[in-house]
Amino acid sequence: MDELARKLANLAGNSPLKLIEDPFPEPVPICLFLKRDDLLHPLVSGNKWRKLKYNLLAARKQQLDTLLTFGGAYSNHLYATAAAGQVFGFRTIGVVRGDELAGKPLNTTLAFCHTCGMQLHFVSRNDYRRKEDADFQDELKARFGPLYLLPEGGTNDLAIQGTAEIIPEIINELGYVPDFVCCPVGTGGTVAGLVRSAPEETSVLGFMVLKVPDSLWLSELFPPTARGCRVPDYHFGGYAKTTPELLNFIRTFEQKTGIRLEQVYTGKMLYGIYDLARQGYFPEGASVVAVHTGGLQGRSSELDLGQSSERSN
Repeated sequence: MDELARKLANLAGNSPLKLIEDPFPEPVPICLFLKRDDLLHPLVSGNKWRKLKYNLLAARKQQLDTLLTFGGAYSNHLYATAAAGQVFGFRTIGVVRGDELAGKPLNTTLAFCHTCGMQLHFVSRNDYRRKEDADFQDELKARFGPLYLLPEGGTNDLAIQGTAEIIPEIINELGYVPDFVCCPVGTGGTVAGLVRSAPEETSVLGFMVLKVPDSLWLSELFPPTARGCRVPDYHFGGYAKTTPELLNFIRTFEQKTGIRLEQVYTGKMLYGIYDLARQGYFPEGASVVAVHTGGLQGRSSELDLGQSSERSN
């Protein structure tokens, strides 16, 4: 095993499974566990690390030392790729949606990417829509040289291979097969991996964080099966949208557990689990594992308003 493979393999041990007792505004009759993928690495955490793992190994195998990927100005994926480049020794290039941002002060996410050494390449929104076109990708390769290309959001077959490892870890840590495993759904790579590796006894619930109808790409990644279903009703208005109700729910969860959340992904999923449990969706005493997918750099400062203190974890 080479040095990169060894480092990546060692990170898997940093994601403990925790029983979370009485975390919600009112008790519900389930046994809730949290898979702490947010603890995988201080910079490259959560599902982004899972998605990058086998892609980094593939890039190294192809003797490519440059990663190029795509994202908006607040992209968790750009953030994670930049961090991974710094940690594991890759040059990184981020193709950023919106050429109007060039020359303007960088927001927190892009400033972090820049600090990690990522070269930011701002393109027009029209050009950004071409990100999957072979001719546009060839233009990027001609401009930047040999590179390993990662899709927007990081989801591809190798990413799903990485996220498929979550459920075997859960079963090993829990000591038995859980009734339900839940995760938030953005580009669909994490939930697709969960469905791929879930045993027949486990149902996978994917909580949509985008206000979009079922689309072909999601149906291909996450087909409706007896073991998995999409839950569309907890997006709170759309991607990165929130409400006072959601923020108050997250504050309560954090105060009760000391575990930090964000309002874009994991907070919405946990609210959905709570609401479904209140409605009797889960059998009484069901074992429900929620995957904390990290992304805490996107945590809203509004969550700290009105809180005098918060336990660290």
